[in-house]
Amino acid sequence: MSAVVAHPCDCTCQAHNLLQAAETLGEIEMENKSFDVVVCVFLLVLSSVSIAQTSQPSASQSASGAVTQSNTISDSDIEMLRSDLRSQRKQITAQYMPLTADEATKFWPIFDQYRQEAIKANDERWALIKDYATNYNTMSDTQAQDYINRSTSIDQQLLALRMKYVPAFEKVISAKKTALWCQIDRRIDLLINLQLSEQIPMVKAGK
Repeated sequence: MSAVVAHPCDCTCQAHNLLQAAETLGEIEMENKSFDVVVCVFLLVLSSVSIAQTSQPSASQSASGAVTQSNTISDSDIEMLRSDLRSQRKQITAQYMPLTADEATKFWPIFDQYRQEAIKANDERWALIKDYATNYNTMSDTQAQDYINRSTSIDQQLLALRMKYVPAFEKVISAKKTALWCQIDRRIDLLINLQLSEQIPMVKAGK
């Protein structure tokens, strides 16, 4: 499936909004490395789905019968961006986790395993976003209920996965440092979810 990429002007506005959101949430100081992860999140979301543009093609698009290739992005491109995002998440975690050399040798293998397990739930998330975009204008009550169930399930999976790894981290770092990791990980997810909420319109419920 291909998605329409947002206009560069929209990108600038969304990037500014995301930076403001990071400051408002008190998430992570916007230094060089943390800025990289925000930009990566922003590009990922914009390229993966733009419901407002894909659900209602313009007259020129309808006349041509298709969106031109230059305005589309492939699933493989999206996956590449997701891979970059995973890398940036690790970098930002490293920036704010005060680990000793000995702690780091034990912490990072567990972290890598945790993020590897998170891929499955995030695969489901992006599949859900695509389905939502496809069904946005014609969504039935059954599809709406399916959206509720799937989105809730994904949130629960990711939360349960984070909690599953708390005991594993506490075996190699202190409880305070584990709590810090939880905060960093959760706040990165909040940034992603905030950007998603800005890009994805709410359900057309009618009157």
